[in-house]
Amino acid sequence: MTAVGASDGVTAADWREAVRAAAGVLVGLGAAGPGYPDACVGVVESSGPYIVMAKGLALVHARPEEGGLAVGVGVTRLAAPVDFGHPDNDPVDLLLAFCTPDADSHVAALSTLARQLLAGLADRLRAAPDQDALGEVLRQAVAGDQGRA
Repeated sequence: MTAVGASDGVTAADWREAVRAAAGVLVGLGAAGPGYPDACVGVVESSGPYIVMAKGLALVHARPEEGGLAVGVGVTRLAAPVDFGHPDNDPVDLLLAFCTPDADSHVAALSTLARQLLAGLADRLRAAPDQDALGEVLRQAVAGDQGRA
């Protein structure tokens, strides 16, 4: 079972605040430990803005051993976009965060999100009228992908 959450209209001064807010959704769900948001910031600090996977979209994550307690996915929509320093895909207004307790579920969660993004998930999330709808779109996407290998 995947824990799913959403936050909408989040104000972030910069990418670090945006990443912490997105990963904070997972902490709030109990799927990640309290150090997970800072671990996610560390990923970008050490590896650069590769998490900005598409125009306006960042895929926030850290390694399972850095605080993943369960499988969790969250979406955060920003009130105003922020720059990550990505040459092509800035600015970011939508952040998908995920965490997992182990490497196998990490790969599975990443595969699910990739499939759903290719199927238009980002557009459906951006079209959601409010936080409840935002969470429901993500819940349906994750649930609809269960059972795929």
